[in-house]
Amino acid sequence: MTTVYIALGSNLENPGLQLQRAVDDIDSLPEVELSGCSKLYISEPVGPEGQPDYCNAAVRIETTLEPLALLDAMQAIENDHGRVRTVHWGPRTLDLDIILYGDDIIESKRLTVPHYQMHVRNFVLCPLLDIAPDLTLPDGRKAAALLAEVGTAGIEVVATKYPWL
Repeated sequence: MTTVYIALGSNLENPGLQLQRAVDDIDSLPEVELSGCSKLYISEPVGPEGQPDYCNAAVRIETTLEPLALLDAMQAIENDHGRVRTVHWGPRTLDLDIILYGDDIIESKRLTVPHYQMHVRNFVLCPLLDIAPDLTLPDGRKAAALLAEVGTAGIEVVATKYPWL
């Protein structure tokens, strides 16, 4: 089993409920065991102006799925939630990003792990630290130190325990 961290985000069609249903969908996957779920956050959007705030969370899973098979499963869940990929960093019903896959460093056309911008996104780091407060990235950096550099401006907790709603 490999420990994997997945970031969740949504800013369309009842975002909190989208994330709660996505956690349930992830937990129901064969070869996946949910082992942690963060608080639910609201954050300012990154990307085009004029879009609604995001709901964000993170989960820790244990899985036997290989990275690309897990990516396919995450994209299938996104598609089931009505995800449409038209505007880069635009509004979306659901975004599921594999942030860490064990201690692996993956750089392929379809997948980059650790996630290439996790170190500058407090809406990824805050939920991640909820479920892994002592987390160290494969390159030796501490997630808590990265959050200290980025800060917590523009993000706040809206629910503390899953299920959030």
